[in-house]
Amino acid sequence: MTNLNIAILGASGVVGTEIKNILEEKNVPFNEIKFLSSARSAGKDIEFKGKTYKIEEAKPEAFDGINIVLASAGASTSKEFVGEITKRGGVIVDNSSAFRMEADVPLVIAGVNDDDLKKHKGIVANPNCSTSQLMLVLKPLHDYAKIKRLVVSTYQAVSGAGKAAIDELTDNTAAAMKDEKFENKVFSKNIAFNAIPQIDVFVENGYTKEEMKVVKETKKILHLDADTPISCTAVRIPVYVGHSEAVDIEFEKEISPEKAREILSNAYGVEIVDNPENKEFPTPAECAGKDPVYVGRIRKNLAFDNGLSMWVVADNLRIGAALNTVRLAEKIIEMRLY
Repeated sequence: MTNLNIAILGASGVVGTEIKNILEEKNVPFNEIKFLSSARSAGKDIEFKGKTYKIEEAKPEAFDGINIVLASAGASTSKEFVGEITKRGGVIVDNSSAFRMEADVPLVIAGVNDDDLKKHKGIVANPNCSTSQLMLVLKPLHDYAKIKRLVVSTYQAVSGAGKAAIDELTDNTAAAMKDEKFENKVFSKNIAFNAIPQIDVFVENGYTKEEMKVVKETKKILHLDADTPISCTAVRIPVYVGHSEAVDIEFEKEISPEKAREILSNAYGVEIVDNPENKEFPTPAECAGKDPVYVGRIRKNLAFDNGLSMWVVADNLRIGAALNTVRLAEKIIEMRLY
């Protein structure tokens, strides 16, 4: 039995629940585990590995003796407790945006830039969900041909915005089917049978914060030059689970679609589904609940020299959030960095 003590911060949320499920699936070793949440959820029962636990209110003393905290309770909560966690000797693997772009905080995707974990000072940041699935595909291609330019369009599921967004899609769809008026609260426009080209708030350059996350996080994770041209358009679509991405890449040297398939077929966490003539390509409905990042429609890009275009799909609650959080914890344990 290991002497490792783990806590899930935000245990009652959508991603926190998925973290719990993945910890159970992967049978991550631990001595003790705590489930922490806000006062609103404290006292509720939670089932884990055949036992019933009580969700505890997240307070400073709740982190006593905890080695690794898997946090998915939002940026403000992570900022509130990070000092309490680190001063007690714990490592926080944070799934929020709170620390991602801080210079001394490693932003890591397991299997992509594991060595960056060695630089941690008690905080490890988990990237944005749309970045996470993209990097598992880009890293092996970048290692072979070096990325010169990148254009990404994301089509993101409502679960990326939390349970209230999931409920709003359900309620909005029911109202639309009955031709009833509906007042949206989570999204800027009705999400049912629609596509909304806004995720998060707009910033000065006309992009949204979500789009700029993809730009900045990609450069940090892949250690690209600061002036590498990257552009992103992020769209919310009426899908419950599974982010899709249309990806156009220009490389420094030639890389054929056949070579890309060969590289990606051997890449960690990636699965090729690419036979369009037989209607074989990934979609969110087929990827939900599964671990791999699926890639299809790999073809020569007609606008870029040495360019490729492809379609990338993954379960955003797993690889985009919970799965990478657990994988990072496993890496921290394996590399004895706690």
